Amino acid sequence: MMLSMTCRSLELGRTTLDFVACGCSSNSSFDRFYVRNYAKGVLRNVKRGFKGRKLSCHRRDIGRRRVFSTKTSETFLNGISSGPQPVQDLTEELMSPSSIADLFEVVADDLQILNKNLQSIVGAENPVLMSAAEQIFGAGGKRMRPALSFLVSRATAEVTGLKELSKEHRRLAEIIEMIHTASLIHDDVLDDSDLRRGKETVHQIYGTRVAVLAGDFMFAQASWYLANLENLDVIKLISQVIKDFASGEIKQASSLFDCDVQLDEYLIKSYYKTASLIAASTKGAAIFSGVDSDVIEQMYQYGKNLGLSFQVVDDVLDFTQSAEQLGKPAGSDLATGILTAPVIFGLEKEKRLRDIIESEFSETGSLEEAISFVKNSGGIERAQELAREIADQAVRNLQCLPPSPFKSALERMVKFNLERIQ
Repeated sequence: MMLSMTCRSLELGRTTLDFVACGCSSNSSFDRFYVRNYAKGVLRNVKRGFKGRKLSCHRRDIGRRRVFSTKTSETFLNGISSGPQPVQDLTEELMSPSSIADLFEVVADDLQILNKNLQSIVGAENPVLMSAAEQIFGAGGKRMRPALSFLVSRATAEVTGLKELSKEHRRLAEIIEMIHTASLIHDDVLDDSDLRRGKETVHQIYGTRVAVLAGDFMFAQASWYLANLENLDVIKLISQVIKDFASGEIKQASSLFDCDVQLDEYLIKSYYKTASLIAASTKGAAIFSGVDSDVIEQMYQYGKNLGLSFQVVDDVLDFTQSAEQLGKPAGSDLATGILTAPVIFGLEKEKRLRDIIESEFSETGSLEEAISFVKNSGGIERAQELAREIADQAVRNLQCLPPSPFKSALERMVKFNLERIQ
């Protein structure tokens, strides 16, 4: 019998005004006030270092389960009841995959079908646009978002007794990858990137005009297939993601070199740019499996927390890996005025860092000096703790699923991400 569970953790990404505009309920989104409390709670935990943390889960008679940490701020707590039950966290040993391919082996057949469909689903109305799509699809990639969608699809299908994935499950994964690809094409134009996955970018080959149109076309094509799913909840969910992408870019562009940017603003932007699509892919998969609404909510929270943790880890790696490992100069985000978690934490300790950033690195060697300040301030370590705290939340979100190879892969995905900064 399925245990209906929910851990009412706060959600990132939308303001109260957004709820009204998209018709979403405030139970599945949260406003700026709550995200500030969320961020402040995380920040206090990062300062404490989370030493000796013990995670536990409590269930009311009505079947709702509340998760809390004995070392975590009250902003993470939504009530405590009797009957504690242990919850696995990341201190427990999980089999660690050696690569993303190993991690997604249990849905390898699903990904193979997706790869065959990706190019044909774009359509052939315009040969130039089709060629542009082939360029980026042909460059490969990890297909992480559709893989997560397939993992959640199969993990939740076992809950409801589905023997095979539906055509809606598969079409959702294809739509998710199309939207991601469209966003990459536009990102490469905005960043003037020459290479994507080791190949020339679309705008380098065809020019900026064609690249922008190719991205627009792919967004439109994905939206058309989305509408044909004829599921209003999923249509609203994915449509919000496309809006979130634009909101994230605007927020980022409007806060360049702004040393007053707060952690909550960073998390909101990270949700818009990264976590929103991942959360939609995991929640949409659960919707099509027909599971209980509490499980659907937990799959959304899992995708959100995994996506945020991924973004924080990426931002840490921007300071800890070499240019060869990154495929771009180290500290490149900071060089362009994008202030990420390590910098935000570093600004609290190093007053000189603010002066250097606000000068927009006008003096020779000032960027290297700023990077050194970030590294010596403890900002990187505190960002690592932030990534772990959010990752812990993601693992707890999976407790509503029965044991299966697919649930294990979802747990290992969280661990795999954190191992990138160990």
